[in-house]
Amino acid sequence: MFEKIDVNVDNAHTLFKYLTNEAKGIFNNKIKWNFTKFLIDSEGNIIKRYAPTVVLSKIKEDIKNLVNV
Repeated sequence: MFEKIDVNVDNAHTLFKYLTNEAKGIFNNKIKWNFTKFLIDSEGNIIKRYAPTVVLSKIKEDIKNLVNV
């Protein structure tokens, strides 16, 4: 478990500032709801941002494509 952090305010955690600025969603740079997901490659590049409602099978497919499986 991690401690609770702010994600949608001026003092948001640095990681979420980076994620939301680099991978804007339907609410621009805001996190809509819990369980917004990000796919990041081994170099730290954001490949894709997923809404909380995206099914895990779709993410699994994208991960396989990313690692060329």
